[in-house]
Amino acid sequence: MRRKLRAGATTAAAVLAFMLCQNASARDVAMPSISAENAKLAPLPETIPSSLPRTARPLHYTIQLVPDAASLSFGASVGIDLQVFEATPSLTLNGNGLTVTAATLLPEGGGAPITLTPSADEEAQTLTFAAPATIAAGRYRLDIAYTGPIGTQAAGLFALDYPDPATGKDVRGLFTQFEAPDARRFVPSFDEPSYKATFDLSAVVPTGDMAIGNMPVATSEDLGNGTKRVTFETTPRMSSYLLFFASGDFERSAITAADGVETGIVGPTGTGAQMTYARDSMAELLPYFDDYFGVRFPLPKLDNVAAPGASQFFSAMENWGAIMTFQRLLLLDPKLTSPGLKQGIYSVEAHEMAHQWFGDLVTMGWWDDLWLNEGFASWMAAKATDHFNPKWNWLLGQIDGREGAMSQDALATTHPVVQHVRTVAEMEQAFDGITYQKGQAVITMLEHYAGPDTWRDGLRRYMKAHAFSNTQSKDLWSAIEQAGGTDINRIAQAFTTQPGVPLVRVTSATCAAGKTTLELAQGEFSLEDTSGTSAQTWPIPLLLSAGEGEPVQHLMTGKTDQVTIAGCGPALINSGQLGYYRTLYGEEALGGILDGFAGLSAIDQYGLVRDNLALAMAGYQDLAVGMDFIAAVPADSDPVLAGNVASLYAALHEILEDDGAKAQLRDLASATYGPRLAALGFEAREGEDLTDTALRSELIRDLGGMGDPAVVTEARSRFQALATNPDALDGPLKSTWLAVAAANASPEDWDLMKSLAEKANSIVERQLYYAALGEAKDADLAQRTLDLAISGTPDATSGAQMIVAVAGLHPDLAWSFVRGHEDAVETLVSSSGRARFQARLVRASTNPEMVGTLEDYIAGIPADQAKPVSEALAKLKVRLRDRPRQRAQIAAWLQAR
Repeated sequence: MRRKLRAGATTAAAVLAFMLCQNASARDVAMPSISAENAKLAPLPETIPSSLPRTARPLHYTIQLVPDAASLSFGASVGIDLQVFEATPSLTLNGNGLTVTAATLLPEGGGAPITLTPSADEEAQTLTFAAPATIAAGRYRLDIAYTGPIGTQAAGLFALDYPDPATGKDVRGLFTQFEAPDARRFVPSFDEPSYKATFDLSAVVPTGDMAIGNMPVATSEDLGNGTKRVTFETTPRMSSYLLFFASGDFERSAITAADGVETGIVGPTGTGAQMTYARDSMAELLPYFDDYFGVRFPLPKLDNVAAPGASQFFSAMENWGAIMTFQRLLLLDPKLTSPGLKQGIYSVEAHEMAHQWFGDLVTMGWWDDLWLNEGFASWMAAKATDHFNPKWNWLLGQIDGREGAMSQDALATTHPVVQHVRTVAEMEQAFDGITYQKGQAVITMLEHYAGPDTWRDGLRRYMKAHAFSNTQSKDLWSAIEQAGGTDINRIAQAFTTQPGVPLVRVTSATCAAGKTTLELAQGEFSLEDTSGTSAQTWPIPLLLSAGEGEPVQHLMTGKTDQVTIAGCGPALINSGQLGYYRTLYGEEALGGILDGFAGLSAIDQYGLVRDNLALAMAGYQDLAVGMDFIAAVPADSDPVLAGNVASLYAALHEILEDDGAKAQLRDLASATYGPRLAALGFEAREGEDLTDTALRSELIRDLGGMGDPAVVTEARSRFQALATNPDALDGPLKSTWLAVAAANASPEDWDLMKSLAEKANSIVERQLYYAALGEAKDADLAQRTLDLAISGTPDATSGAQMIVAVAGLHPDLAWSFVRGHEDAVETLVSSSGRARFQARLVRASTNPEMVGTLEDYIAGIPADQAKPVSEALAKLKVRLRDRPRQRAQIAAWLQAR
């Protein structure tokens, strides 16, 4: 496919030569001023891990960039003001894939530049600059000229090709993604979080393009050759992974938030009408975060840049002052955006904005404490989303995140929240459910235990004490305890340094004189060892309630405990679902809970459903218990709860193999939720709550996925209308109807989806159709999708999505295909996501032969890259062990009804 590219009239090399001359003469006149904070720089302490020598650290970077989008290459120079702490023969920085053409070292006090000899260690991702004589301690400027490639995956400086919304012809935009170890693909640097510095960035871009950086544009100079040099204002002190640059045919929509900060959304030209929701949400959220953290956002502007593509492994990145979010989760397109995605736009934006404090202003000292960024941003996003959208019942949905974390944490392959990260591969794999969802769940539990006011006061102390610097987990616990939080360090240490899921058994619950006495025992929930025993214990904050009695907070510290609380009636151990642990009730206690189930809050109902279903799936109790809890949820319950439970029916339906049992479960789900769907109707209604719009979408998807005849017929009818009217499905249910139709696609349907993808003028719509090709149940169509994925016709990120989609229903086919086409597939997946990509291929496998296949694969890759695949293998073994029992018990429960 021919691509319309906006290339400058001059080559990158020619402009770079001019730029280096300008830089040398200007910098010889005066060094940039050094802040008082930088003047106090000391060597990185031994308590903070590092892969670099501790002989120097940066103060300031001046980067000049000349990208050549057409040739996918760039030239650049950087001047790094740095402090050398002890005499050394060389300086070592991070660098990956960069070619150094010149390097000199200039003493701060003046004198002749010292010519340095560069060498690269590709495995260590370092560049060493050797001097002809020992470099004495002191201040220097390290000037480096270099070139590098522009990638096509989201790592370093990369390009995204997308259809112009007006013409449909492909255009190209440039973006950066540096977390965790990829700023070194862009600039030779001290690319570790504790090496904070200030940054000046300038770039030569086509005259008609927009350039975006962390800070506002300071100057824009027309170079008279179809290009301009854009220079951004100096950033605050920050870690290298937060640096950002983007350029392309963009437009920007901005307003000023109540705190005076300019908030803007940037996206491809022609998408301005889709920016309003995210722009206004950002302006609404920013003052809320200012107030909560007690520190006003310290930059003059905050942009969120829509990247027109997708990644298999992340949705957005919190670059300071210039968030980057993939387009479908930032721009609200009324033709395509589902109700769930609309909620996702708000939640993801809140997550990345929370990072502007937790991660950007205050940054973890090393990747061991990545959860200080991600767990806190997830927790704060949920708090803010719920605050501004109370009708969404957002906190109920956070139970799914807790359950996802527990499914990973209950395997021997898990890791503590505070993890051991030393290699680049370990950095790239640290972004998982333990870091995000367990981190969030533990924070939720700790906040409630400390009390919301104490917790907030502690966070405010933490922000003010560590602004523009780096911390470890212990610094946070200290701040919370200084604010009045008791036992916080003790509890937090246990839940963040010990892996695993606590299990609380209710061995007895007796009521007398209006009080309930509970006998409790502590163990561990494991998917591999279902004895429930454990050598370790946790101090577990319980929130206990019985009947109408008020919930009571209690800290369980030993293997056994006895506690008496006011009230008689159903006893809940995790009232409000605020704790990170599972609860195994005895038969009598379970009966009481089910008898009073209708009177419980929606969040307790859903938490009990998920907890008891997980315990039953793992074999701690019969699946009849889990099914009883699912069936106990009223069909007319809260719309969020109803949609979530309908999804559980659909997930259980996928487990079953027997056609009779599958039909029985489908009929039960249809009988329960079909009337609710009929009442909602197949069309969104003007003015209805977003939760009703979302419930309609969920019920269509779930009932249709189970084969409900009425829904499948409706989906096929609506899909076939696309043959004559490409806009026939436009609206908030487009992706929903397409998913049901795609699963039941005929060869003609597949051809239509492919044609629609090729003609789409929206990258989001294009990728929606391409991914849908992989949802087909038909194995021949799945093979056609795999062949297309590596044909070069779809963009790289679409190709990866297609393969993963096929793996959902055809895991063995997808795995074999990737093994047979590794070179072609390699170009579709970023280096940081390859291990996770391989693991996703077998996420649904139930083939016993795959055990040996995965074991052989793991044996052939480095140990620090094997974690995701080892986890997938552990889950496969659990599935193979448990599926026969699960299927038999579900079938027995259905027969008993």
